[in-house]
Amino acid sequence: MIVYNITIKINPSILEEWMQWQKEEHLPEIMATGLFANYKFYKLLEQDESDGSTYVVQFFADSYEKYQQYIDEFAPGLRRKSLEKWGDRFIAFRSILQVVH
Repeated sequence: MIVYNITIKINPSILEEWMQWQKEEHLPEIMATGLFANYKFYKLLEQDESDGSTYVVQFFADSYEKYQQYIDEFAPGLRRKSLEKWGDRFIAFRSILQVVH
């Protein structure tokens, strides 16, 4: 199992609209690719929120090949849509994890 982990810091001025967009549009669009078995959406706690809240989304892929297919075929367009909609009002950091137990 591969976990595609995205940590996002959101400018407070867009938080409500961004949350709605994530739940109603962005996350369903990623899941519609059929390459991830499931996902979890978290809020990071015990963080300095003076410049925004931090959220983590984890997508679970059955194989590295499915993750890589997502990165190759879908990620560029979805990232571009995010940047066009939100500009520099968010920062995202991505990492890949492998479930070991």
